[in-house]
Amino acid sequence: MTGYLLRRVGQAVVVVIGLLIVIFIMIHLVPGSIARSVLGVRATPGRISLFNSTYGLNEPLYRQFLTYLGQLAHGNFGISYQLQQPVSTLIAQRVPKDIVLVGLSTVLALVIALPMGIYQAVHRDRIGDHLLTGASFTLYSMPDFFFAFLLIAAFSVQLHIFPPEAPSASSLGGLLADPRALVLPVVTLALVSLASFSRYMRSSAIEVLAQDYIRVARAKGLPRRLVLSRHVLRNSVLPVVTMVGLSFPSIIAGAVIAEEVFNYPGMGLLMYQAATSHDIPILLGCTLVIGVATVVGSLAADIAYAVIDPRVRYGRG
Repeated sequence: MTGYLLRRVGQAVVVVIGLLIVIFIMIHLVPGSIARSVLGVRATPGRISLFNSTYGLNEPLYRQFLTYLGQLAHGNFGISYQLQQPVSTLIAQRVPKDIVLVGLSTVLALVIALPMGIYQAVHRDRIGDHLLTGASFTLYSMPDFFFAFLLIAAFSVQLHIFPPEAPSASSLGGLLADPRALVLPVVTLALVSLASFSRYMRSSAIEVLAQDYIRVARAKGLPRRLVLSRHVLRNSVLPVVTMVGLSFPSIIAGAVIAEEVFNYPGMGLLMYQAATSHDIPILLGCTLVIGVATVVGSLAADIAYAVIDPRVRYGRG
């Protein structure tokens, strides 16, 4: 197990560095002048030259990248071009809010998706299974922003149940002080993730229900509830564990859209604003955090395999 973890950590470092290289090159390939995007179209050549010199944008691309890696080694994510604040501070202020949003939506999606998938497997090819399958595919194919607008139109404009915007508090405590304003952003992300989780759970549960040990458990007279909870649920949840670990990029991508629609003060909104203003330090810092979170999520999913299923052992085989 220790050797496996060391190999995975080494792979994670390589993946994160490769991600930084790709993103760094792609950002600098975007047409237009970074200095002019930040300073405005009326910026004089002197101001543009001073800006490029101050932030090292007049150096070769490889040297800019090496300088950035050196800054990261000292825990320095750079200074925001627009906000003139350390990127690490800006991200640290918003990461707890993203953990709340993504965490609540993921938990809600799993609470609904796991029993939903088992129900569909038990009632396979019946009317309930077909209805839930249609609902899942509808949610899966619907764009995040469009689904968010539908929720706002239904529950904010028509019914006046929930506010159309998320809490605008700068602190985490102030954010949690208005739970009603969190409902629509959380539900938006949860229902989008629900579709994929429930489909994986359904397929896995159908396979488990066909196993011999399920027939033996039924033949022993175990109640259906115990068979489903002790045998079917535990053995069917393994693919979903991997799915949760690997779904962080898509969930965070949905969070970027949801935070912009609901004006949620998280890292997704910060990243969106940085993309529109060409603020490279913020884009690189957010990309690094998301990449690390994805790798850690994948590693956590693999470790969870061994916790959930004792038969799983990691070795050279």
